[in-house]
Amino acid sequence: MPVPNTVAQTHCPYCALQCAMTLTPTPGGPTPVVVEGRAFPTNRGGLCKKGWTSAELLDAPGRLTTPLVRDDGGLRPATWDEALDRLVAGITAIRREDGPDAVGVFGGGGLTNEKAYLLGKFARVALGTSRIDYNGRFCMSSAAAAGNRAFGVDRGLPFPVTDLDDADTILLLGSNVAATMPPLLSHLAGARAAGGLIVVDPRRSQTAELTAEGAGLHVQPAPGTDLVVLLGLTHLVIAEGLADDAYLEERTTGFDAVRRSVASWWPERVQEHTGVPVGLLREVARRIARGRGTYILTGRGVEQHVDGTDTATAAINLALVLGLPGRPGSGYGTLTGQGNGQGGREHGQKCDQLPGYRKIADPEHRAAIAAVWGVDPDSLPGPGVPAVELLQLMGAEGGIRALLVHGANVVVSGPDAGAIRAGLAALDLLVVCDFVLSETAALADIVLPVTQWAEEEGTMTNLEGRVIRRRRAIAPPPGVRSELDVLAELARRLGAPSAWPTEPAVVFDELARASAGGVADYSGLSHSLLDEQDEAGIAAHWPYPEGSAGTPRLFLTRFGHDDGRGRLVAVKPAHAERIQDEARPLAPGNLTLITGRLLEHYQSGAQTRRVPELASAQPRAQAELHPATAARLGIADGDEVVLRSARGTAEAVARLTEGIRMDTVFLPFHFPETQSANLLTGAVVDPISAMPEFKRTTVTVTAARRDARPPVLGPVRETGPVPVPGDPTREEEAA
Repeated sequence: MPVPNTVAQTHCPYCALQCAMTLTPTPGGPTPVVVEGRAFPTNRGGLCKKGWTSAELLDAPGRLTTPLVRDDGGLRPATWDEALDRLVAGITAIRREDGPDAVGVFGGGGLTNEKAYLLGKFARVALGTSRIDYNGRFCMSSAAAAGNRAFGVDRGLPFPVTDLDDADTILLLGSNVAATMPPLLSHLAGARAAGGLIVVDPRRSQTAELTAEGAGLHVQPAPGTDLVVLLGLTHLVIAEGLADDAYLEERTTGFDAVRRSVASWWPERVQEHTGVPVGLLREVARRIARGRGTYILTGRGVEQHVDGTDTATAAINLALVLGLPGRPGSGYGTLTGQGNGQGGREHGQKCDQLPGYRKIADPEHRAAIAAVWGVDPDSLPGPGVPAVELLQLMGAEGGIRALLVHGANVVVSGPDAGAIRAGLAALDLLVVCDFVLSETAALADIVLPVTQWAEEEGTMTNLEGRVIRRRRAIAPPPGVRSELDVLAELARRLGAPSAWPTEPAVVFDELARASAGGVADYSGLSHSLLDEQDEAGIAAHWPYPEGSAGTPRLFLTRFGHDDGRGRLVAVKPAHAERIQDEARPLAPGNLTLITGRLLEHYQSGAQTRRVPELASAQPRAQAELHPATAARLGIADGDEVVLRSARGTAEAVARLTEGIRMDTVFLPFHFPETQSANLLTGAVVDPISAMPEFKRTTVTVTAARRDARPPVLGPVRETGPVPVPGDPTREEEAA
């Protein structure tokens, strides 16, 4: 471990692009370190606003430096011994009375690989609980499920991000990268120059604006109809003879079923369901089929739905029909969101998973991990429940009485936030590890102060499956501990078997051994090797088994299934009753809510809302409305508005823009309390991935001001999803 207060070559604490930066300590300066962008393939020296201001997090107001415990008067400072004694006593009593599954663990996609690994081990070995999941369930679960069933492997980008530089056509669905990861835009420049950037988004987002002046196309479907758009594009590719028949024959299975499944999605019908003109559908289909280098990329906008897995699958089907995956100069990928959203889902935080992307229900996988941990395989719990269900178990009969939260702010980020707050209040014990008093931490019984990115060593795995080093530049404030130290000490106090190292390099070595032979094999890696390769400019993409040089590009010769073939899986718009409900002409004020991110903020905003420059740029939640819609509702730009759904009520400031559909309202999800978008969203989930429906919620919007103009009666309506007579899909479902 480097000596504290040294120049560190590290990476940004925010998104999965993991932009490289140099941190130079500045004792006595305005911030503890100075941040400089560093040349690296993903960001090429650039940073976004969040990266440039990240040093301000290190001494942000309210930085936690001492444990807090709750008494009748609220949270008060405590010693580490008092806090840990109380924590262990509470857990021990709950386990004794109701068993280990009465204790839950909720992890985060921002934890280093080492912390994510040790947290999963702690849950299964020290606590003996099956009830662990993480906030990546809200982010990548649908894409992961689709990738696993199509390819046999879940790696966000199965190629280096620099491969996008040479593309002349990129179909980007449900991702506003200009706001979420701006340095990625340099990799889209070639496609823009060739007129081939195609953005699918209900909003005229910052990324959609990049298609202007001949740089590409903007496809603006009704919210929640992306699956139909993809079925229609696949139909056109097949009908117009643009499919890669040789590739399909040699490398895939399932094409006949997919061909039959898309036969009923002719362009006119797709237009009726989605509002996307027939001519535009044909133009997109022909462009992606005839581009000299075509990539299809998906983001949360198409995945955070009750049919998100099927929508991501439809995107993969389209890519396979075109012969893109595993072919140099083309491909399919999904853009991971959280900083370690990739690594965080590979090494044991997921409820059904063990390190190396192994399955906890598989006896051979259990035996392999148990051997590394030195425990009996039968002592390991079985599969748990995914995040939404885990949170619904709080305080329920036979549910969880204690919850340990690491790297998450569930009361802001989870769906149906009002119900989550009530569940947290019903717990006997809520423990939160964080470096600021997040909205969830403020509700806790015990809060433990932990290190930030510039104060710790470790590894992250970015959106392209590249394992990178996080390096420490400064020592943490006195009283702050690493979560590795916290977990090891808790394991000791609980009398847990196995070894509990606290040195990040040693934890990583154990992780590497545990992953050996798994899908996400890190066994050939170590901190020292990563340091050497970083200095030499050599990337380390998993799988990286011992003795290999890693795998920058997956699927060049075979896919991850036993037969080496990619799986096309026929999908169709499910939940016909939901589509029918959304298709009814919208009553005054009745709109479809979509949620998303802003350039200045990240996730629940617990970090970015504490950075003055970012907070002042976006201090309030703003509800984006079309001017015509606002006029009908008696709402003016800048008005205070109230949004209501079946779950709850949220407040925002109206922002009028012609860049959004007239049947849609957009609300960012970074804000807490009465501005929380997730007070409105529901806990309904995708049946395969358990991803919540964040991107389509029926709401009413009204002006809060007393002198508001009365709304104009009559429906607010655009061409969107409508019931189609004789719809064979719906007739089949009705039968």
